[in-house]
Amino acid sequence: MQTTIVTAKTVSTSTDIALSARSVSAWYGAKQAIRGVSLDFIKNSITAIMGPSGCGKTTFLRCLNRIHESALTARTSGEVLLDGVNIYDPEVNPVVTRRRIGMVFQRPNPFPTMSILENVIAGPRYTGMTKDPRELREIAEDALRRAAVYDEVADKLNSPALALSGGQQQRLCIARALALQPDVLLMDEPTSALDPLSTLKIEELMERLAADVTVIIVTHNLQQAARISHYTGFMLGDENRVGSVVEFGPTERIFTHPKDSRTEDYITGRFG
Repeated sequence: MQTTIVTAKTVSTSTDIALSARSVSAWYGAKQAIRGVSLDFIKNSITAIMGPSGCGKTTFLRCLNRIHESALTARTSGEVLLDGVNIYDPEVNPVVTRRRIGMVFQRPNPFPTMSILENVIAGPRYTGMTKDPRELREIAEDALRRAAVYDEVADKLNSPALALSGGQQQRLCIARALALQPDVLLMDEPTSALDPLSTLKIEELMERLAADVTVIIVTHNLQQAARISHYTGFMLGDENRVGSVVEFGPTERIFTHPKDSRTEDYITGRFG
């Protein structure tokens, strides 16, 4: 049975490239996870990376801001270009890279011993953006507003972050990333652990954020990819579970006229 999916409307976006992956491969020890992934991400757009479990989607996402290399025995080859500069160049500071290319993980992970406010200002304080308490407060409030959670926490900024609901914690983590004023925001299945209402709020938030930030999301939810993304990439693992990109393009085309039969099989539920 063919699955019917309504795709997001095509929107006018800049043709400028925010981030480019060039022949990116990654390993965990001797085990290769992804091979030769090359993609361009357009500024102020939402790109969804989809595919079955184990095809390397999250590994690829983690390569885009050098988090992958923090895993024991992990290594990467290829280039990731931000403003034309390879973030893997030895002269590039990975801390600066992770400030400009923020990341939100699958499960909300607020710092457990910190308050709501302390969670948001941790990044700006650590990276030396400012140490002025008034400026830090302004940064926090702006980030919380952009993450659409300020009105819900304004009267309890000094309360423990873990006292928030799951959906609020995830938006807090988004605010924490936004406080560093990133150019690109990576999101690894950010709604998979949330209820439908919280999922809707995060999706609406991503659509608003794309006006200022380039968003790249990994998702198993085909309807979500179709609803909110402008571009979609489909990844698949080979017989050795090494992932690569099968197809990439505007979301509407991928979901209505895929060029590769494997993409069509995945979208229509024949496998995955």
